Amino acid sequence: MLKKALLAAVAIAVTAGSAMAQDVKVLRIGLDGSENEADQIRNTQCVADGLKAATGVPEVQIFPSPDYNGVIQGLLGGTIDIASMGASSYAAIYLQDPKAVDPILTYTQSDGSSGYYSIMVARKDSGIKTLADAKGKKIGFADPDSTSGYLVPSVTLPKEIGMPVKEYFSETGFGGGHENLVLAVLDGKFDVGTTFGSGVGKWEEGYTGGNLYQMVNKGNLDMDDIVEVWKSPLIPNGPLMVSNKLPEDMRAKVEQYFFELPKKDLACFQSYTQGANKDYIKVDQSFYQTIIDARKSVIGG
Repeated sequence: MLKKALLAAVAIAVTAGSAMAQDVKVLRIGLDGSENEADQIRNTQCVADGLKAATGVPEVQIFPSPDYNGVIQGLLGGTIDIASMGASSYAAIYLQDPKAVDPILTYTQSDGSSGYYSIMVARKDSGIKTLADAKGKKIGFADPDSTSGYLVPSVTLPKEIGMPVKEYFSETGFGGGHENLVLAVLDGKFDVGTTFGSGVGKWEEGYTGGNLYQMVNKGNLDMDDIVEVWKSPLIPNGPLMVSNKLPEDMRAKVEQYFFELPKKDLACFQSYTQGANKDYIKVDQSFYQTIIDARKSVIGG
């Protein structure tokens, strides 16, 4: 009788697991507001369509947020299932709930590298060409939860300038995402600002990936109008994160779809990852440990 009861329990558990997977009626992709909403949605639509076909889920929804924190809270609360964000955003989630999401993949640049750079820019006609020139000026950061736009400059700049950021610059502020930050520099709201790029390829093209590349491609930035004042050490590319509230077999289908995407639809992959990128590689929490430690020390969570 005990054996039969155990077998029955196992059967019920298996059936329940299958039912859970079948009960996933919608997958929700979060967008962090790093560029304007319409462009982010357009660049993600092919992924939404592909995920729907690959997973069999009836509906895939795209949820744009005005800032990074909206997606972070969505992933923590289970209202967002999938998002690609910078490593600092993942660190924010991990420090609040290590089991909320798994970082499963990251992309590689055209040269095969899996990192990028925080890049400080200024208007070319400002006369600011170096960090020394920027002393006493206004600096803008992209977003408090941005890796390249805030965390990495906050960690590395004090070592180079020999003092806290707020003592070196006359004023600090946030641009509201990377695209808005660069536009604010062009408009003179900030003298310098921190955004990101692959650091690979031609400057006049905005490198091969990142915010500068996206802005050049959209026609709202001429690289001749800005100069690179400072570039950070290499930063690990941000993760594609999947919520652990999804059933295991659904998470496996999602991972398989994204992992195969560069080979099946390179244009969609490059649109979603914002650059002339090459591939997805598998990662886990250990890949981001240095960023987790940095965020804990600088921001605390």
